[in-house]
Amino acid sequence: MSAPAAPATGPYRRTPLAPFAAAVTGVGLVTAAGTGVGAAWHGVTEGLVPPVGPRPELAGLPCDFFYSVTDCDPREVLGVAAQRLMDRFAQLAVIAAREAVADAGLDPSVWDSGRVGIVIGSAHGGLPFYDEQHAALTERGARRVSPKLAPLSVVNGAASSVSLDLGVRGPSQAVSTACSSGTVAIGTAHQMLRSGACDIVIAGGTESTCTRLLIASACSLKAVSTRREDPRAACRPFDTHRDGFVVGEGAGLLVLEHPDHARARGATVRAHVSGYGASSDAHSAVAPDPDGLGIERALRTALADAGLSPADVGHVNAHGTSTLSNDLIEAAMLRRVLGESPLVTSTKAMTGHTLGAAGGIEAALTVLALQHQLVPPTVNLDAPDPLIEMDVVAKEARSAAFDCAVKTSLGFGGHNAALVLTRA
Repeated sequence: MSAPAAPATGPYRRTPLAPFAAAVTGVGLVTAAGTGVGAAWHGVTEGLVPPVGPRPELAGLPCDFFYSVTDCDPREVLGVAAQRLMDRFAQLAVIAAREAVADAGLDPSVWDSGRVGIVIGSAHGGLPFYDEQHAALTERGARRVSPKLAPLSVVNGAASSVSLDLGVRGPSQAVSTACSSGTVAIGTAHQMLRSGACDIVIAGGTESTCTRLLIASACSLKAVSTRREDPRAACRPFDTHRDGFVVGEGAGLLVLEHPDHARARGATVRAHVSGYGASSDAHSAVAPDPDGLGIERALRTALADAGLSPADVGHVNAHGTSTLSNDLIEAAMLRRVLGESPLVTSTKAMTGHTLGAAGGIEAALTVLALQHQLVPPTVNLDAPDPLIEMDVVAKEARSAAFDCAVKTSLGFGGHNAALVLTRA
């Protein structure tokens, strides 16, 4: 790989820390495209849009559909008693964490639990349970409100639940930076490993917010697609006729290890998280900086952190929400920083926009893309927007040789984050 290039614009500077590559030894996925790494990867690479149709609880809204996880019942996986102690976003996180830990070949009964950390992102936490309890208060009175409202609805509920389930006694924390939460969580885990605070960190994102309240708000904001006549074609990143995203639920978690720890135990490494950058737009509560300077800063910082050049990047799993402004701003930024050669994709048409979980799910898919040397397609891309001058992989997955990939995320409030992942 080539030496880092001097940045073209902006006051970007190289971090004084030496490059550090955290080993990705485990992956766990729960998505609308499939539960489990094998099922999710098959669904995404085959471009299989899950069944989606009108939901009775959304009747009367301009958007009455969302993507849900249908092939996994938390009651069967976790047991009824345990499932009742978690909101659904935490349930999905525990299921993904169990898979990631097993995939890493780790045994929680024998690891040094004080050297294991957890960082899990979520934008909204236990919103469904919160809504349920608000209804109980207004319809049946204060005595009907559950004493479990606080532990089940708070954003740290997923990290807490994973800690309890796996017996993790190291630092455990939640990240909430809107739709960049999962990416920031993985970046935070990278920093924890680099600092020596942990040997292992379970990191990523989880979300389950498919409620009438949230989708009604998204409709008012004109952020979601209203393509009710053909909901499976509603999410169409980078397409001329895109009109918004489709909300989804899911969880994506990685097991990250200090490379010395992974090497000492002979772990199989899927890929590396080699760089991380984050920034704020300081522009708007809901709209990205129209010049894309915030996400550009995050991306250039991540590349500098990895000690790599824009010319090294072969693949980008973009935020690609299927909204008019986001896709244009992000694509223009990617072209400005990386040129037109990287293979770009957005996998949200198969998973839905999972908000705080998106970065975790999509980072996991980027790990798999590096491992399999295969870029998933951007489905529903029937009429590419002529203003988007990037090589967007459309319709079918594309085989390619690349050693470096990037995951970008943007969130409400101007929270930007980028990860640089490299081939093992």
